[in-house]
Amino acid sequence: MESTQLALLALLLGAAIGSLVSVVIMASLRARDRLEAATSAAVPEGVAQVLHGMDDAAAVVDASFTVIAASAPAIPFGFIEGSVLPGEDLKSVARRARSGEAAATATLRLRRGAPPAEPRLVVVRATRISSRFSFLVLRDITEKERVEQMRRDFVANTSHELKTPVGAVSLLAEAIESAADDPAQVRVFAARLLAEATRLAQLTGRIMSLSRLQAADELGDERDVAVDEIVASALEAHAIQADSAGVTIVRGGERGLWVRGDAQILSEAVGNLLANAIAYSPSGSNVGVGIKSGDRIVEIAVSDRGIGIPEGEQARVFERFYRADQARSRRTGGTGLGLSIVKHAVQRHGGEVTLWSRPGRGSTFTIRLPLVDGPVPEGPRKKRKKARGKAALRRPTPAEPAPVNGDTA
Repeated sequence: MESTQLALLALLLGAAIGSLVSVVIMASLRARDRLEAATSAAVPEGVAQVLHGMDDAAAVVDASFTVIAASAPAIPFGFIEGSVLPGEDLKSVARRARSGEAAATATLRLRRGAPPAEPRLVVVRATRISSRFSFLVLRDITEKERVEQMRRDFVANTSHELKTPVGAVSLLAEAIESAADDPAQVRVFAARLLAEATRLAQLTGRIMSLSRLQAADELGDERDVAVDEIVASALEAHAIQADSAGVTIVRGGERGLWVRGDAQILSEAVGNLLANAIAYSPSGSNVGVGIKSGDRIVEIAVSDRGIGIPEGEQARVFERFYRADQARSRRTGGTGLGLSIVKHAVQRHGGEVTLWSRPGRGSTFTIRLPLVDGPVPEGPRKKRKKARGKAALRRPTPAEPAPVNGDTA
């Protein structure tokens, strides 16, 4: 009986000792794995493959901030394998990620490429993937921020521009009420009220036109349009303005050319260029409208001999609400939206608008659109293949345009 009890006790003692030995062995193996992970310089399995397939800029860095692996888009930002992270800001983000459990995020300005490349606005997110390595992802938000800034500027500028005529209408309405017993004053205030209401309607209409051009995915009434029809419509719409300003519009160049697009939008774009040319031209001068074609491109140029635009301001004239001459624009009722509408209208048709200008010598705005074949005449029934694709637009070398000769509009 005693021998049986001793045998059972020995068995239990052996099992306990075996379990203890197993626990010690497992703990030793885990400690060895942790030590190897902490001291290994190899990237965890699969990370390098993921990096090489990423479209975003991303990299894995070690405890010394050395780039172990990086995606192709990260290279222009200076994330080169074997080199140290560029900049203390990036090192700070990686350090925060290694010292904490949560990911570290920061918005930084980093240069993409060598100087004089402009700094880009990026969001950097760093995550700890082991005791030795951190994973950094960079997302370029420069364009997103630019669009958001444009939206804020548009709202602010629109509010400011609308405030002036709305305030004037309110004041003039009060003035008319106060001068109810003076017919002469009522007529004066009523005329000014009508002018402000017209200005308000024009501004509102142009804001709506610009919004439609930017929001719509497709053109509303796209068809083959004769360039002669576009120019004639614009000339007719601004004939009274030209007569009032003492300006003669001269039309020259080729005829019988066709483009693909919305006739109303294109006519408004040419009309906006004409309106500007008339407004900034001295009385007794000419405004030229010239048309030519080449390399499957149609060029519609509107030239004036007005005050011109300084070179430093030429890049900004197509911005919303920008006016090169504030005083004259206010006097002529300009909204600062005409050229912005022209730019978006032409871009929607696969073209571009260029500018040549010299102070004191005048300006030339040129609309360039893809040329298409005109409709087939009723007589011959042979079908002609229309070249409606967007042609590659080549920028001409800026040069002073020759005076446009032709028929007086």
